[in-house]
Amino acid sequence: MAKLGADNMKMRAQLKGDFVEVKVLMSHPMETGRRKDDFNQLIPAHFVQLLAATLNGKTVLEAQWGTGISKNPYLTFRLKGAKVGDVIEVTWHDNLGASAVQEIVVTEA
Repeated sequence: MAKLGADNMKMRAQLKGDFVEVKVLMSHPMETGRRKDDFNQLIPAHFVQLLAATLNGKTVLEAQWGTGISKNPYLTFRLKGAKVGDVIEVTWHDNLGASAVQEIVVTEA
């Protein structure tokens, strides 16, 4: 399984009132397997299948994605009960065995 570097995700986690807003931008081609290249050949499917987020090691979000998600997906979600200094980790796995993981510390907005 190929593990990709931290440059494949950009994250922000900010405390806003009683919740933390997490924003994640992922670099991924998200190919459907139905698009053709310049030589009229199908481009193989390549997409994120599973995404998970944890707060201090406890799972808070799991998502199963398919080919309907756009290239370089952007995800925003909110968490209650988190505080400044807590650690949020996001991991994704794609259909070709690649994965990426990144963590961020919650900051004040």
